[in-house]
Amino acid sequence: MTKKLAMALGLTAALTLTIGCEELKPIGSRGSKSGASQVPSGDRVKLEFYIMTKCPFGVQVAQGIKPVLDEIGDAIDFHLDFIVTEKNGQFNSLHGEPEVQGNIYQLCAIKHYPDVRKYMAFIDCWNKNWRAIPRGWESCADQTGVDKGRIKSCAEGNQGKELLRESMGRAKAANAQGSPTIYLAGQAYNGGRSKNDFMRAICEKIPAGKKPAACTRIPEEPAIHAIVLTDKRCARCQTAGLENNIKTRFFPKLKTETLDFSDERGKKLYRELGLKYLPVMLFKAGVEKADKYAQIQRWMTDNGEYKQLKIPATFDPTAEICDNKIDDTGNGKIDCADPTCSQQLVCRNEIPKKVEVYVMSQCPYGLKALDAMKEVLGALKGISFDVHYIADEAQGTETGFNALHGQPEVKENIRQLCAKRYYPRNYKYMDFIWCRNKNINSEDWQGCAKDSGMDVARLEKCATGPEGKKLHGDDIKIAKSLEITGSPTWLANNKFKFSGIAADPIKTNICQHNKGLVGCDKKLNAATNVPAGSCGK
Repeated sequence: MTKKLAMALGLTAALTLTIGCEELKPIGSRGSKSGASQVPSGDRVKLEFYIMTKCPFGVQVAQGIKPVLDEIGDAIDFHLDFIVTEKNGQFNSLHGEPEVQGNIYQLCAIKHYPDVRKYMAFIDCWNKNWRAIPRGWESCADQTGVDKGRIKSCAEGNQGKELLRESMGRAKAANAQGSPTIYLAGQAYNGGRSKNDFMRAICEKIPAGKKPAACTRIPEEPAIHAIVLTDKRCARCQTAGLENNIKTRFFPKLKTETLDFSDERGKKLYRELGLKYLPVMLFKAGVEKADKYAQIQRWMTDNGEYKQLKIPATFDPTAEICDNKIDDTGNGKIDCADPTCSQQLVCRNEIPKKVEVYVMSQCPYGLKALDAMKEVLGALKGISFDVHYIADEAQGTETGFNALHGQPEVKENIRQLCAKRYYPRNYKYMDFIWCRNKNINSEDWQGCAKDSGMDVARLEKCATGPEGKKLHGDDIKIAKSLEITGSPTWLANNKFKFSGIAADPIKTNICQHNKGLVGCDKKLNAATNVPAGSCGK
C-alpha cells in the first residue's frame, strides 16, 4: 500500500488515476519535458497546462492560475493545451463529445484573443459551470467582451478542428496523458494548485531584480498537525509516501504523530472515533485555515474533534490476518479457518467461468468496461457475470456512504444494485446500466428504467429506502475485503485479478483462466477511443 498511499487522494480516498482526469500526481512522477527549456523564456517564466475541459481537476488548476495571471501575467509565458486523441478524422476525449467541443471553443478564444487576461476571463467564466460545457459559452462571451460570431465561426469551421489538432500534438509531445499535466520552466510541476501555490512556485523562477511586487506579498503557510493511526502488523499500511505527498502538495509545514493500534493510545482513539479500517490520517483543529484546504476539503470528513482524510484503507486490525499462521482474534480459528477470511483472495476457492467487475458507477473507465461487457457477454458462452461497487461507509453524509464522485455516485451505485436485485435474469439489469452509461450524470434515471422494462416505483422504493442502503453496504464490503480500490478491477474465477476497459483484452483475460471456453477464438473490439486507465487505482 506504500505506493498506493503515496499516490493517494483521488477517491474513496482518492488515488490518482493512472491516466486521464487526475486529482494528484505522485511526487517525482515526472522529470523535465523532453527538449523543454529549463530556464525562463527571456524574462518570462514558461508555464504549460495540458488539461481536459470537463475534468474537475483541469478546471481546478485553471481557476487557480487565473488570479495569478491577472496579477503577474506579464512575467509568465503561459500556454494552455488539451488532451485528446484522433482517429479517422474524429476527435475523442475522456469525457466525450461535449469535452471535445469545449476544447475547441476555448482554443478559438485563445487564438482570437491572445491576451492571456482576456481569454482566461472567458474561460474562467465558463468554468464556473463547467459541468454544462459546451453550453453557456455565449453568456460568458457577452460578459467578457468576446465576439460570439468570431468564436462560433472558428469553433464550427475548419479552424477550430485544426487548432485542436495542433494542441493535441503539443500535448502528445509533452507526454501529457493525465489532466492536469503541468510544466513550469520545463520541469514537471507537482506542487499545490491554489493561487498562492502557483505564485510561490512562479516567483521562485523569476530572475532576481525582475520579480513583480506581488511576489513579496504572498502569505506564509500555517503549521498543520496530524495524527497517523496505523498497525505495525500491516505491511501495506506504511504512510511515509502519503505524508510526503500531503506535505508537498498541500501543507508544507505539516507535522505528524504516528500511533500504533497495539499501543493503548492507539486502541483508545480507534474505539472513540468508531474507526474500522487502517491506516487513518486525522488532522487537528486549524487545518481549515490552511491556504490549500479548499483543494483537499472534499477528501475530508468530520470525526470527533478531527478532520479525517478519506484514504483507501482496507486493513481491519480487529480481524484475522489470513496468512500469518496466528490466531489473531483469539477464537481458536487460524487464517482461512476464520470466517472473516472467507472473502480474502488467499482463502477463496476457484470457481470456473465466474467473472466479476468492481467499479465506481460514474468513473469514465468503469463505464467503458461495463459497456465492453455487452460484446463480451455476446461472445462467451456459459460465463457467470456480476457487478460490484467501490465506496466507503461514512456517517454524517446524506446516504451514509462516500464515493469518489460524491453523493450522486453513491445514489447511482444503489440504483444499479436495486436493478440487479430485481432484474437479474438474462442480465436485464445491464440494459439499465448500459442506458445510464450514455449520460451517467443525468438525474433522469427513470427513463432508462422504463426503456429497460423495469418498474420505476419498485426501483425508487428500493433505491431511496433501507433496502438499497443495505444492498450497498453489503456489496462494498466485498471490494474492501479484496483490497480493491481501482475502477474497473476484474476478478476471474473468483480468484484472479486483472484490468481492462476494452472487450478483447477483457475476453482474453477471462479465457486465460478458462481453457476451452466457447467464444474465446472470437476477435472483439480492442479500442475504446481513450487511453487505458482507472479511477482510484
